[in-house]
Amino acid sequence: MKRVLIISQHFPPEKSGNASRIRDMAFHLQNMGVDVTVMSPHPTFPTGSFPKTWRLSRKRTVDGIQSINLWTWQPSSHDPGFLSRMAYYLLFPLHATLWISLHPRSYDAIITSAPPLFTHITGKFAKTIFRKPWIVEVRDLWIDASISLGFLRRGSLYERLSRGLEHNALQSADRIMVTTDELGRRLSPEPSIQKKIRWLPNGVDTSFFKPTNGSKIDRLIYAGNIGHAQDLENVILSLKIILRKRDIGLCIVGDGDIRSQLMKLVETEGLTDYVSFTGLVEREMVPSLLSESRIGLAPLKNLETLEYAAPTKAYEYMACGIPFLGCGRGEIESIAQDSGAGVIAENTPQAIAEAILGLINDPQKMEEMGKSGRAYVMKHYDRRAIAGKLKIYLDEVADAS
Repeated sequence: MKRVLIISQHFPPEKSGNASRIRDMAFHLQNMGVDVTVMSPHPTFPTGSFPKTWRLSRKRTVDGIQSINLWTWQPSSHDPGFLSRMAYYLLFPLHATLWISLHPRSYDAIITSAPPLFTHITGKFAKTIFRKPWIVEVRDLWIDASISLGFLRRGSLYERLSRGLEHNALQSADRIMVTTDELGRRLSPEPSIQKKIRWLPNGVDTSFFKPTNGSKIDRLIYAGNIGHAQDLENVILSLKIILRKRDIGLCIVGDGDIRSQLMKLVETEGLTDYVSFTGLVEREMVPSLLSESRIGLAPLKNLETLEYAAPTKAYEYMACGIPFLGCGRGEIESIAQDSGAGVIAENTPQAIAEAILGLINDPQKMEEMGKSGRAYVMKHYDRRAIAGKLKIYLDEVADAS
């Protein structure tokens, strides 16, 4: 396997979890002798954070990785409407399909990363027309999550079309990579699809995310996408209870659809002196921000459709040697238990507050949890080792083609 094209909706300089994941995977694959190109839209996410451009395409190099940016619709709002979102998601894979049709000899295999699931359009085209080996990466049950969060109506035409696209992609792909075992089990019951599924977890770059020498600050920290699946509202409300017994701050790092709503909630609850929103920060700043905090937060909403989710931020907290407080069910509970680095609270302000206070009042336990988490991710979730698994899957599909 020589030349691999990865198609992803997100890539640096965007600072989403998936942008970081794709960058790390591509970087390590390239160091293993694979010629990697990443195709993504012009930087757009979080929407409204980057200047619009009408330039059709641009080639650049990111950390030694060849990157191709293609034009798509770029929403200007931080929380765009349905039509604007769909234009952003749909025009990119259509443009990528056109690019591939004009450059069919530029690569030997293709990887499409979803969500959004529309990247499958390009993969299906390359597989069908040019017989390229195709690996589908699935990080999320995007359709189910969209329904449970109220963005998509069950039984609608859009849902039926989306499920048809997803099912067709899973049937056509040579391999299917999933981030958790539970996600793989829920993806499809069909034996023909199940036999193609391989586990490829999110993981973390443990050489980058590591404890720093800065002194500890009395603060809780959330670092990641500020989106609808995160129960940050209850975290903010829990702070009012915590402050009755302990003076501590909350730092929310990142951007996303509900950031403005959370800022209004903080103002309404009179917590502006205790909650800070940094917005997007340079990636190089994140390890010290995490390491110098007391507890990392990974508060998923308590939805059945999110039980498969393993938040990347939990791995990053552990890699930086701090314990984490999680909410939700399923994979997040398993991570906390298996690593010994996290505690899980019910999705209420009172339960979250009690769990956080229980940790803060036991510094020795927090230190032990931080050490356990660091050891756990280094052994099981280092991204260089995960990229090695991906190379094996690429070699498999190359040998079979």
